[in-house]
Amino acid sequence: MKYLISLLIITALFSQAKETPKNQLVIDAEQFEAHDSKGLSIFTGNVKMTRVKDKLDSDILEVYMTPLKKGANKQKRVVLKYIAIGNVSFEIFTKGKHYKGRGEKVIYKPTILEYEIIGKGSIKELTEDKTLIGDRIILNQTTGESKVSGSKNKPVRFIMQIESK
Repeated sequence: MKYLISLLIITALFSQAKETPKNQLVIDAEQFEAHDSKGLSIFTGNVKMTRVKDKLDSDILEVYMTPLKKGANKQKRVVLKYIAIGNVSFEIFTKGKHYKGRGEKVIYKPTILEYEIIGKGSIKELTEDKTLIGDRIILNQTTGESKVSGSKNKPVRFIMQIESK
């Protein structure tokens, strides 16, 4: 069964659909490994992930899902979190907002709609032309809250274009 699931995922990775349905996640990578009992899939090497208009590129992508239960043939799997590591860049479209960002590591928790950017992080909200730069950035789409941490040598930076009258 594990091999069948892995084969289906690999087939989906290499198929080229012209239109991506709303709930379809497409991940391309040089290598893939699955650990169904742990609910972990690891993609390595030139990773490119797309979902609708959202995009993410990284060296490694770990996808954590609800673990596959023994004997369950048609179990619904839910993604708990994504961890992108190494040369991470992304573009996100949400509720009238458009973000572009980068960092050394990005963690996304879809159940609470929260992004955490770690290491040389930056995120630009293109709709309102605001930029956050820091060592650790947390952005929660549900609450609209942002938290940014820096250090003495690398302080937090906030850049915003303002109108003058």
